[in-house]
Amino acid sequence: MTDIRELLLSRIRDVADYPEPGVMFKDITPLLADPAAFTALTDALAEIAGRTGATKVVGLEARGFILGAPVAVRAGLGFIPVRKAGKLPGATLAQAYDLEYGSAEIEVHAEDLSADDRVLVVDDVLATGGTAEASVELIRRAGAEVAGLAVLMELSFLHGRARLEPALSGAPLEALLTV
Repeated sequence: MTDIRELLLSRIRDVADYPEPGVMFKDITPLLADPAAFTALTDALAEIAGRTGATKVVGLEARGFILGAPVAVRAGLGFIPVRKAGKLPGATLAQAYDLEYGSAEIEVHAEDLSADDRVLVVDDVLATGGTAEASVELIRRAGAEVAGLAVLMELSFLHGRARLEPALSGAPLEALLTV
């Protein structure tokens, strides 16, 4: 696992003062552009999906779509997008959550998840945990079980894990990298 961590870290670029002064943005586009690194990431996340017994992968808008869809294909599972409110046609379930400055809402198609599903949530970064926590609640409200949450990178200094662990109710939270 050390080799994959080194490979992934070597393909993540730090961008200072983006999107605002004082923020060090972790840019994953170089990782996505490198077929070996992107394949290694996909394989590692698909292995987590298999280990958790997931039957579906949920990707969180927007970078969770980029990571989650190939993970679902590699693991032989269905992929479910969780979108910002108003982006999905048809009947949806919505979940509101608080942000640092305001609130937001995410949605999923109501018919895409059932009581037979075990869902692995995939995203690029775990920061404060607000969106991930809302997705866990949304999955449960749809009647499915949360198999776990897997991210490329956890920003530990933002304490998202502490916020999420109670919501996960014992389901694993796995980060390939912790910074």
